[in-house]
Amino acid sequence: MQLIPVGDAEKPRNQFPPVYVGETLIGEDDIAREMQHHPAEEVAEAWHEAAKSLVIRELLLQQANRLKLDDIDDEEDRIARALELELNVPEPTEQDCERFYNANPARFRSPTLMAVSHILLAAAPDDVQERIRQEEAGQQLLSSLIDGRSQFAELAKQYSACESRHQGGSLGQISKGQTVDEFERPVLSLQEGLNPELIETRYGWHIVRVDQRIDGQELPYEHVKPQIRQYLSESVTRRAFRQYLQVLAAETGVEGVDLELPDSPLMQ
Repeated sequence: MQLIPVGDAEKPRNQFPPVYVGETLIGEDDIAREMQHHPAEEVAEAWHEAAKSLVIRELLLQQANRLKLDDIDDEEDRIARALELELNVPEPTEQDCERFYNANPARFRSPTLMAVSHILLAAAPDDVQERIRQEEAGQQLLSSLIDGRSQFAELAKQYSACESRHQGGSLGQISKGQTVDEFERPVLSLQEGLNPELIETRYGWHIVRVDQRIDGQELPYEHVKPQIRQYLSESVTRRAFRQYLQVLAAETGVEGVDLELPDSPLMQ
């Protein structure tokens, strides 16, 4: 994705509507300067994100002034103090944490570990004829392995385009996130032994053998409780902050930019 750098000179004047927070105009020059922090494919997208960021900041500063926090010189400290006073975020209870743990068992397992060997029959993604040829070759090699006419390590050394051919095709131990997705997804679902189907990736076709599989185990609740508590706390804080901004925007009035704040209440 090519991102478009945005500067004052690149933004046509009057291309976008004026932006107000209450009676306060967010200046075009301020938005143009802020745009450098919001790179995007389109100038309009960068402008929108920059304007939204400045509107949120102005909403919070105006609220801090209403709270008579103008004796705090630093604006960031003023905003932080306003949020500390007004943002009511309930701490997740033990029951909340246990309920989340029980509802999401797949999230709290140790990773499945697998020892995998493969034979890569390489073909470029856009070379259709070569991919067809290598698929046919892969099917013949796979048949010879299934019938017991060939040894995996010998075929890997002779035909594989991967450096693992020097280790009989062995990739060693792998787990989720260590290989490309189109290889990982089918391989992690396999049981031990030779896979009777070829696996296609951007690199070509793979003959795969699972030499060992150690399934992940469920992690005990006490072990993951701190992570659950932190996740739930951060999630509730984000939702509370969005609702707080929604209320401020409705009370103060915002024109010229869509804050895209949710309509839903804080807790559902």
